[in-house]
Amino acid sequence: MKALIKQFNVKNEYYTSEKCFITELSNSTDDPDLSIAQARVEAGVTTCWHRVQNTVERYYILSGEGLMELGDTAPQPVRSGDVVIIPPLCKQRITNTGNSDLVFLAICSPRFLQNNYQEIE
Repeated sequence: MKALIKQFNVKNEYYTSEKCFITELSNSTDDPDLSIAQARVEAGVTTCWHRVQNTVERYYILSGEGLMELGDTAPQPVRSGDVVIIPPLCKQRITNTGNSDLVFLAICSPRFLQNNYQEIE
């Protein structure tokens, strides 16, 4: 691995079938142990139930507020500064309960691979 600075570019944001916007911040074979993406969920939106195999996800809430659903547990409120730890294969979804975008980092180890993503709905 070499030292590197990756610049944020809002033009790299894309919409997913999960009902949220994603900007990949760092996800490459040069750094296979970790990936970082910024997720943005619009006000009133609930993402689709999904899970990720072979990957631990961590959500770091940057702004906004929501309800996080993990497995069969009751929805839990989340807000700026909170960290959500999601083990492999744990079903999950998040609802934006605020009036502005819910924005969080999705930090995955090992790095996120699309073929590990599984929609449940």
